[in-house]
Amino acid sequence: MDPIVEVVALILGFIGWVMVGITLPNRYWRTSTVDGNVITTSTIYENLWMSCASDSTGVHNCREFPSLLALNGYIQASRALMITSIVCGTFGLLLALIGVQCSKAGGENYVLKGRLAGTAGVLFIFQGLCTLIAVSWYAFNITQEFFNPLHAGTRYEIGEGLYMGWCSAVLAIAGGACLTCSCQMGKEEKYPLPYQAKGTVYSGPAPTRSVAASTYGRNAYV
Repeated sequence: MDPIVEVVALILGFIGWVMVGITLPNRYWRTSTVDGNVITTSTIYENLWMSCASDSTGVHNCREFPSLLALNGYIQASRALMITSIVCGTFGLLLALIGVQCSKAGGENYVLKGRLAGTAGVLFIFQGLCTLIAVSWYAFNITQEFFNPLHAGTRYEIGEGLYMGWCSAVLAIAGGACLTCSCQMGKEEKYPLPYQAKGTVYSGPAPTRSVAASTYGRNAYV
């Protein structure tokens, strides 16, 4: 395992995890501006949990969605994916803190630490994929309604929360890939065996010259 790559992967995964936590409660997943005069101009913005409106005087009014079952299917799925993303990132971050080489939490068992680091990398990748699917699905529905000529409701545009979600997904996937590739999953380090000369090895003391000479017969001499 490369300690430098592990530290970089851990930092990327941590930043991605923090950005997921910021993206989920962000109110500006989609926005729309209703033009009018100075007083009646208002901005409508929504996320997965509530819908808000603000006018030019700075007054904000928000209301939570009244019923979960009354929501569109993609909003419910995006909620589940984002919550799953945060859970996976939390467990991945804990395993990464134990599995990296510079951490003393896992002791000196580098095989176990490598497996933990690899599992953390997989969780980071899964976190990034969940976030990427959630924000991309949400953005697809925004663009589909915006360019639909038969849509009679409010036409929304992509908000800053989705861009933060995309950045979080890229960081999490990059950190997970680096962490997974830098570790050796369950492979013990192989050390070369010491060199041994061919032949019989005697553990006792070497025979004296007289004893060695007596082992040869007369026919051995020319």
